[in-house]
Amino acid sequence: MKLNTSSEGEVTVVNIEGNLDTQTSPEAQDELNRLMDEGSQKLLLDFADLAYISSSGLRVLLSVAKRLAPDEGEMRICNLNDVVNEVFEISGFSTILKVFSIRLRSPRGVLIFHRTVPWRFRPTLLNS
Repeated sequence: MKLNTSSEGEVTVVNIEGNLDTQTSPEAQDELNRLMDEGSQKLLLDFADLAYISSSGLRVLLSVAKRLAPDEGEMRICNLNDVVNEVFEISGFSTILKVFSIRLRSPRGVLIFHRTVPWRFRPTLLNS
């Protein structure tokens, strides 16, 4: 697993590559905790390169979301592949966490889109 971080305005974008499972979850948790300790309150986790997520990986995500909530922080997730999306659907995490289909850049900030009905997308500006 590899985590690449970048900043887009107030948003810290974390691209996660590989698998987020029992072996890699502690490292991911440590890195996400470090980002929050350094003041990141808006996290966008981009799963475009995430091949697989296990229940250990889901626990990391839940932990991050719970930690951000009291300080009015926010975590959003985008670009789930079919395998990861199935895990989110079966586990119910697609309704617990803010999951979006697509991420684009805009002059005003990071745009993320989620499908409201097939072939229609509703944009959300993450920097607002």
